[in-house]
Amino acid sequence: MSEDTVIASRAALDGIRVLDFTSVMAGPFATRMLADLGAQVIKVESLEGDQVRARPPLRDGFSAYFGNLNAGKKSIACNLKSPEIVALIRQMVATCDILVENFRPGVMQRFGLDYATLRDINPRLIYCSISGYGQTGPKALFPAYAPVIHAASGFDMVNLRYQDGAERPATSGIFVADVLGGTHAFGAIQAALYQRERTGEGQHIDVSMLEAMVGMLVFETQEAQFPGDARRPLYTPLKTRDGFIMVAPTSPRNFEQLADAVEHPEWREDPRFRTNADRNANWATLLALTEKWTEQHLSEDAEAILSRHGVPCARYREIGELLDDPQLAARGAFAEIVDGAGRYKVSNPPFRMSGSRVEARDHVSCLGQDGAALLAGLGLDEGRIAALQEKGDLL
Repeated sequence: MSEDTVIASRAALDGIRVLDFTSVMAGPFATRMLADLGAQVIKVESLEGDQVRARPPLRDGFSAYFGNLNAGKKSIACNLKSPEIVALIRQMVATCDILVENFRPGVMQRFGLDYATLRDINPRLIYCSISGYGQTGPKALFPAYAPVIHAASGFDMVNLRYQDGAERPATSGIFVADVLGGTHAFGAIQAALYQRERTGEGQHIDVSMLEAMVGMLVFETQEAQFPGDARRPLYTPLKTRDGFIMVAPTSPRNFEQLADAVEHPEWREDPRFRTNADRNANWATLLALTEKWTEQHLSEDAEAILSRHGVPCARYREIGELLDDPQLAARGAFAEIVDGAGRYKVSNPPFRMSGSRVEARDHVSCLGQDGAALLAGLGLDEGRIAALQEKGDLL
């Protein structure tokens, strides 16, 4: 076996077991990345299942949205209000490294599966809670999904100020807070695993989606404290003959490259654009003049000309175009997985590791598909498993 083959078969989190009590998006986003790095992720679902299982796009009753978020995980569907089920979950905890949950604060405690309880069973357990506002504070118990957090964090109002002429915050279906919260949870879990190697002890991680969004607004949090300077330059879509293009000549060298690309070398000596400060003060004028050039070109041609001159730019693309994008293909940005309705593409994590396999695992469990096998692994015989199913405590 070649060294490359050995490396390709390795996974950074081989041997790590995860109990996943998450649903919808932020939590599943975090735990899917754990699965992508080789962890065994056991998704603990209600008897009805994660609600995303029923969300479009659906093909023959199978949700590609669900599969994207939950590839590589096992599924056990059970009644967490059953004392017998909770006792079995606690048995699993003893052999797990990580638990991730995104219930509202207090729910896991009502189940008897809170960190304080489980730490006594497994002191090495890393227990990650993801919630809208965090586990403490006056809004900790408030219900919150990503659009609510976008509004509460200031993100939507900041974005409104950047939209000249707009009178209300933008409508959106992109759940930035979920992805950001899940990403921070994933990173914090890695840090906790590293610390456990040195101390032998686990810990509780408390991820606030609100704080994740506020932390993303780096410039804006400073501007709010120290207002009064000139408006920051904004990056405006420029019209082309068939769409739009983004042009970002931020550095002095970029500006010179832009002047050459659009055949206006005289801009270099124009007093409006001579220094960075001049360009910032006349940024809208610079972009308006650039747009006169882009309007005469097709998006693809404008992108090619500007890129050839070294100007940072990109034409605006529809998401469908990215599925066969040569850059993403070269990077292995997509993996193919299969569920009961067939094969489809899902995105891989945006990082590569020279010594570890990082990609979506080709498996999407049906609801409760792995429950019997997981309980058999705890030592339950077929009769006891069947009894749990007959009682309605296990799917």
